[in-house]
Amino acid sequence: MGKAAIFLAKAIAVALAISPVHAMSGYRWKYRPVVVLAGADDGAALAEQRRVFAANRAGLAERDIVVVWVIGNKVRAELGPGPGLTAAQLRARFGAAETGFRVALVGKDGGTKLIQSKPLSADALFGTIDSMPMRRKEVTRRL
Repeated sequence: MGKAAIFLAKAIAVALAISPVHAMSGYRWKYRPVVVLAGADDGAALAEQRRVFAANRAGLAERDIVVVWVIGNKVRAELGPGPGLTAAQLRARFGAAETGFRVALVGKDGGTKLIQSKPLSADALFGTIDSMPMRRKEVTRRL
């Protein structure tokens, strides 16, 4: 194997080894990702979470929320860019099993602010975000 091939192999290995925490850094200071993880597309918890978010799209957008849906092995983003991660990487990042339901809120600083195993109500989500110092500054600047 030539030097160029070895260099390329090492570069690919480094790129694949990027931790999920760093890979989500594309959201930092721009968006608040809410990651919804479910094993299948037919659960009651997932249906309820979809209903809550569909009924509160304006509030999600106002708070710079990107919803990342991880259903089975598929990843899809709503209201913003995708995370550039696989379902397995996102499950590892949030300690989620391949089955079951989990939702996580990540702040603009990249830290995980909330994780729960039941659907997240709009009141709980917005209340958590609205109590954050960064969000209070955003509201003050918009007035």
